[in-house]
Order: sequence, then structure tokens, then C-alpha cells
Amino acid sequence: MERREDESIAVVGGGPAGLAAAEVLAAAGRAVTVHDRMPSLGRKLLMAGRGGLNLTHGEPLPAFLGRYHPPGALAEAIAAFPPDALRGWCEGLGEPTFVGSSGRVFPKSFKASPLLRAWLARLDGLGVAVRPRHRLVRLTEDGLLFETPDGERLVRPRATLLALGGASWPRLGSDGAWTAALRERGVPVAPLEPANAGFSVAWSAHFRERFAGEPLKRIGLDFRGARVRGEALVTAGGIEGGAVYALSRVLREAVRAEGTAEVIVDLRPDLSESDLAGRLGAGKPGESAATRLRKAAGLSPVAAGLLREACGNALPPAADALAALVKGAPLSLTGTASIERAISSAGGIRLDGLDGNFMLRDRPGTFAAGEMLDWEAPTGGYLLQGAFASGRAAAAGMLAWLARQP
Repeated sequence: MERREDESIAVVGGGPAGLAAAEVLAAAGRAVTVHDRMPSLGRKLLMAGRGGLNLTHGEPLPAFLGRYHPPGALAEAIAAFPPDALRGWCEGLGEPTFVGSSGRVFPKSFKASPLLRAWLARLDGLGVAVRPRHRLVRLTEDGLLFETPDGERLVRPRATLLALGGASWPRLGSDGAWTAALRERGVPVAPLEPANAGFSVAWSAHFRERFAGEPLKRIGLDFRGARVRGEALVTAGGIEGGAVYALSRVLREAVRAEGTAEVIVDLRPDLSESDLAGRLGAGKPGESAATRLRKAAGLSPVAAGLLREACGNALPPAADALAALVKGAPLSLTGTASIERAISSAGGIRLDGLDGNFMLRDRPGTFAAGEMLDWEAPTGGYLLQGAFASGRAAAAGMLAWLARQP
């Protein structure tokens, strides 16, 4: 049975963007209700913190903003709530932060749960109401239709903030099902695609069975002039990890357009090719290629195995040719991992469908923030920073809009 209910402000989505917006709105004296389809809030945040909650990054702001695509995406929102402001906010919740050796910023507790508990307590103190197990079904002419354990509920808020996430990690609540409801109302939505995801590689059976799950440490990846350094992980079906994620957008676009993408792997980015050739050529007569690669080049077994995959298992005997292969092993990527296994997703509400205050151009009073917008960034703290900053910016835009209403 459908029930009607009028509320001041509805926030739909209880992740970082939605909760950040709810905090700003409630602190301004507005009555706010957060609706979420899951039994509890912040589930994806908790999952992100399992290996250490990477909140943001410590690099200078101009370089930081350059990590976002399309260029300029979220720039004003992040400038208004930059990494230092996010760190100060955490400090205010009793969770001081530190900058790791890679520049990534973490809570000193290294966990998400203490931060989330303190945040939810603050929101409760501000009077924010929470309605779990509320799944958005449709945007009606004058409200929001939710599916709840007690039947359908129609909410008619004065203003709405949508923060429904993308389509990665769907079991945590963000399954992308909202795209149909928004397209039905004429909202421009770009297809959701995996971002910060792995790629398929046609490994040989021997390599797959022996090395699936093994890390490739301190490598370089190059794709058409875009070069990164970091680590990767061999999987049974391909390759993933931070270095791969940093190139995921351009690799994904190449695979979509051409069917494959050939990335160049530098297994010793700290050595020049000439130095490496000298080391490889100085080995003892009669040494096997595997021994030379281990002793002279310092390659792990999985790295040496990848070289064999790149050259059809026949390693070149000459030192200079072998050094060139170590510095530039070609690896053919044949597809992207599923969006369910991706760390984040690209696509969503097109940015040109929003005004400068994050309000939908064709639906006054409805705002959007977070991963459901069509922007993407690599891992390293940029995703959470974007969610926090866009949620707060959308809330500020809503307050300005409400102030102009009768």
C-alpha cells in the first residue's frame, strides 16, 4: 500500500557524498532525512577501509585536480573543500590523519569504522533522520517513490539530493539501478562502465596456474605515451592493481574502440636499458636465462614468466635484446573486468545536465553528487575526496536555491 509523506529535505544514498551533504544541510538548520536501500549506512566506505582507509592525497592541489576526468571535473567543489579541509574535518571527529610515504592520507587508526561511528553520532546530534531499506523506485512529478519493507512510500520533499553511487560493489548497495529512473525523467545519463578495474589477458595455462595471485612489484606501464609506475597483480584472467588502475580510462577506451590494447611493461624502471644490458652480459658462461634474469636483472619468478609470455617463451640470447625486452615487454589486454569487480565506475549523470550548483537542469530542486556523476579518478584518495567535496558542494548549492524560494 502506498503511503504519502512530506519532508523538508531528502538525501537518497548513505555513502560519503550523501552523508557529507546531510551534515552541511543539517548544520544549516534544515530538517534532513537520509534514505538508503541497505540496512545500515556507509557500507562501501567500510569496505574501502578494510586495507586502510585512504581518505585523500597529500600532493599539491594543481596536480591533485589534474587526476580527475574530464578535465576540470569537481575542480570548484574540491577547491572549496580541499584535502587539508577533509583532514581537518576528520580531526574534528577525533580521527587525526597522517600522510604515508606514497603521499596517501589515512586516519591514524587506519580504519573506517571509528570514523563512521563518530560521523553518524554527529549526524544524529544534528537531528538527521535515517530510513534504511528504502530503495528508490521512481522520480514522480512531485516526489520520490521508495520501495520499503512496509510497502511503497511516496515522499514529497522541498528539495532532494541524490547520492546513489555507481555500479561497482553492488552487494554493498550501489548497483546502478537508478539510471533507468533518471532516464525516464529525461535526465542525461552516460552508460556506467568499470573504472579502476582489471583487464583480461590470454595467459598460457602454465603461467596462469603458476603465477595467479602473484604481485609484480615496482614496475612501469606505458600506453601510447602515458606512463605510470607502481605495482600490479597477476590474476587467473588477467592483470589488475594500482599501476593498471592509473591507466584504466585510456586502456578501457582503447579496448572498447579497437578490441585490444597493448601496454608496455618495464620490469626494471629504476635501471636504464644500457645498464641492464651490461649486467646481463656480465654473467657467467653457460648460465641459464632464468638465472641471468634472477641474479643480474633482479627479476622475480613471476616477472621472468611474464617475459616468456611476451616473447612466446623463447627469450632472446643476446644481452642487449634481453635488456630491451625487460624494459619493454608487450602485454595485450583483451577486455575489461566486470563492473561488479571494479573499485569504482565511470559514467553516470552527465555534467552538462547539472548547473553550477549540482542541480539537475530539468528538475529544479533535485541535486546530485558523488560517484553517480560522470567523472572518474584513480585510486589514491581521489575517489573519496571527490565524493566528500561534491556532496558538500551540492548541499551548499541546495541551500542557496532554497533561500531563493518563496
